[in-house]
Amino acid sequence: LNIIEKYGADALRFTLLTGSTPGNDTKLSLDRVEASRNFANKIWNAARFVVSNLDGTTPTDLSTWDPKEQNLLDRWILSRSNRLVENVTRLIEAYQYGEAGRQIYDFLWGEFCDWYIEMSKVRLYGQDAQAQQTTRQVLVYVLERTMRLLHPFMPFVTEAIWQNLPHKGESIMITPWPEVEEKWLDEEAEAAAELLMEIVRAIRNARAEFGVQPKQRI
Repeated sequence: LNIIEKYGADALRFTLLTGSTPGNDTKLSLDRVEASRNFANKIWNAARFVVSNLDGTTPTDLSTWDPKEQNLLDRWILSRSNRLVENVTRLIEAYQYGEAGRQIYDFLWGEFCDWYIEMSKVRLYGQDAQAQQTTRQVLVYVLERTMRLLHPFMPFVTEAIWQNLPHKGESIMITPWPEVEEKWLDEEAEAAAELLMEIVRAIRNARAEFGVQPKQRI
């Protein structure tokens, strides 16, 4: 109860679920609980960004979209999102809750927040209305489905976020479990996007090595 009061129930629950190995006793680390709280804050801030940029967006059935008509970054995140659904469903069915939670964590923090949201700002703040709308739809699609995956691990923050996203139904607790949409699985887009991110990382490392300020153009 003291830990919940300080860090939140979701943080404790996520830590217990992802920090356990079947058959082994686990020592509870408050550092891990704090990291889980930081994760909850991270996705809360990501959701605030998405909601603040909705501009009246309503849910769209992406099954009507043609993957060939979408740009690389959208194809990449949609592929990674459906890959996550595939992996997490398989892991939960095998009672590997720890690995399932870790994969959701890595996707949300690393791929969705640190990469796709940052890259989406270029189109959201641009002048192309169609690109803006497409980006909003993809942001909502990915975040809403991932909240459903995360809900068993963090029930309170996911419900709060889901209620503020365009959705159907009364509660995330009774929404259907996400299913893989095969047409979005795209190994080519994943490989190309990974190459692009490796280039960005290399440039960032070079700038840091030579002491170039982040905002300085060279």
